[in-house]
Formats: sequence, C-alpha cells, structure tokens
Amino acid sequence: MDLGLNGKTALVMASSRGLGKAIAMKLSEEGANIMLASRSEDALKTAAEEIRNKTNGNVHYTVCDITNPTSIKETVQAAVEAFGPVDILVNNAGGPPAGGFDNFEDDAWQKAFELNLLSFVRATREVLPHMRKQGGGRILNIASSSIKEPIDGLILSNTFRNGIAGLAKSLATELGKDKILVNTLGPGRIGTDRLTELDQIGASKAGMTLEEIRASKAVSIPLGRYGQPEEFANIAVFLCSGANSYVTGQALLVDGGLIRAL
Repeated sequence: MDLGLNGKTALVMASSRGLGKAIAMKLSEEGANIMLASRSEDALKTAAEEIRNKTNGNVHYTVCDITNPTSIKETVQAAVEAFGPVDILVNNAGGPPAGGFDNFEDDAWQKAFELNLLSFVRATREVLPHMRKQGGGRILNIASSSIKEPIDGLILSNTFRNGIAGLAKSLATELGKDKILVNTLGPGRIGTDRLTELDQIGASKAGMTLEEIRASKAVSIPLGRYGQPEEFANIAVFLCSGANSYVTGQALLVDGGLIRAL
C-alpha cells in the first residue's frame, strides 16, 4: 500500500526517544521529511543520526520546551524553514508524575496541564495556518489507554489525557471542512522507558522484581505480552498518511486487547 508520505513534512514532538522516536522512524521509512523536537539536544542528535542511518531519510531536529509557547512557535518555524509547510503534526509529551489525588498541589496540576494538554493546543494552533493554506493535513495526538479506562495511581494523566481526546474530537468537527484529519492514539503497555519507570514503582510497592511485575501485568493482556514501540508506530503512521482519508475524530488504542471498555 502506498501511504502517500513521500516528501511530506512531519513534525514529531517529544521524539528523541520512546513512542515519538518510533513514529518518526516509521515516517522516515515511508519517505517523509522529519523534524524531531524535544528538550535534550544530545538525545535529539543521537536520535536523528539513528534514524538517518537506518532510513537514509531527511531528518532535522530542534530543541523545544513544549511547555513554552515561544519555543513551540520557533519549532514549527524551524520545520517550515527546513522543509516547507507542515503536513503532519504528531502531538506528544512525556507523562506527568504518578500519584493519587492527595499527592498533588496546584503547581503539579498546572505543570501537568501545560505539559500534557496546553502544549497540544499550542502546537496545533501553530500548524493550522500552514495546513489550511495547502488544503489539508493530519494531526495525531498521542495519549494513553486511560482515554478509555482510568489507570490507578495516574490521576494527572487520567485527567489531561482525556482532555486531549475531547480536544481532538472537537477539532475533527471544526477542521473537517479544511481536509485536516485529527485523531487520538492511546498506547497500552508498550515497552518504553516510561512504562519501565511505572513498572519499577509498582514492583517496589508490591515487593516484587521488575520481571515479576511485568509477568503479572502481561497475564491481563489477551495477546500475552507487552507491545513494542514499532507496533504502535505502524498504526500512528497509517493515521498520519494519505492512505487514511476517512478516519477522523477517533480515539483508538494500541493495547493488545488490554482495555475491555467498548
């Protein structure tokens, strides 16, 4: 299947590692021009070199603090200057701290809001003029399986990831006339550094090893294992592509069947 991504410009936020990097890798394999963005220049340089070496693709990077509106503006401008108007925006951000309601004061809620919801709003706002001018585009928001079923001990994520899903649903309605498709994709238990961090917290609380906690979690997944970032990225790339011409406003999970909600 021709995904129609050759020569397209993709801006992937929080893409120096994890799911963002995996998505950037797959987009590059399909011929898209890639602008990586995250806070760490060293990590970005390493990721860009790895993607170029594997795909022989056109990959640039720029340092971006996604909680800073000026930094987001500069990141979008850097993508435009490097490749031309942005065709694809992948909104992504690291997860907020784990914990329950009693663990957080206002400052933690504000930081999680700016990181995990307002950054998506700001990046979307910056790319829309380019997408409208060229007659369409794709926006993909990376969230969590908590958009379908809250995860115990992740109240900040549960709150703001669901805000992302609501934002995307509304945007899909508003932007359909502009041929801009907007979707939300939620990972289940995908093998990233973030999941390792959460598993280590769970293992410590349960008095188990990391391997034991992972085995106990895998039992609840119908496919019997954690997913790989590349598997998640395959779905993300389809939703960002020209092959996806009629899926918008959807909140989808890549979770091996973990979440039982309809």
